[in-house]
Amino acid sequence: QAELRNSRLEMEALRAGQAGLAAAKQNAEVALQHLLQVTTSSRASIRQLLSGAESLQLVADLLKSIDRISEVSEDGQ
Repeated sequence: QAELRNSRLEMEALRAGQAGLAAAKQNAEVALQHLLQVTTSSRASIRQLLSGAESLQLVADLLKSIDRISEVSEDGQ
């Protein structure tokens, strides 16, 4: 009977271990999905930042051009 009881305890321990492993796998899958979402969102944010930086550079270049045109106009008067 002691052997039967030990076998039952071992089976329960194995089942608990399997349940723990299944929970760990599920948690890893959830974490993976969150990481993928964050990665996608981060890439979109970086693209927006780059686009904004390009727009600012265009404005800066335009302002430089206007300044040069003003200087030429003043010299020509």
